[in-house]
Amino acid sequence: MASGFTPAPIKPPIAFAAVESLDIRLGTITAVEEVAGSRKLLRLVVSFGDHTRRILSGMKQERPNPQELVGRQTLFIVNLEPKKMAGELSEGMILDIGYADGLLPALAVPERPLPDGSRAG
Repeated sequence: MASGFTPAPIKPPIAFAAVESLDIRLGTITAVEEVAGSRKLLRLVVSFGDHTRRILSGMKQERPNPQELVGRQTLFIVNLEPKKMAGELSEGMILDIGYADGLLPALAVPERPLPDGSRAG
């Protein structure tokens, strides 16, 4: 654990409806690919049970072996508008822990395997 870590202040309150509007689902990373011409981006191919998506994440420099992510279940926001990054379309966002605080990020993983596409909340 990071010694001397001080948590950031809590953000201002929001309406519960704002949380309900996010569609956060469990997915299994089935492939990790480098994005040509990008120093940061990895293309994650993620199974959500009834479909797969390509989700780009700026985690290339955070992991010595990104292939270790293959087969891991973690949480993703799946109802963000698609975003073009490095000429490719990202169809969601991975949720990790620590990045916003300047820490080496860790995946948000379930305590036991659950079906891909299961919703958080």
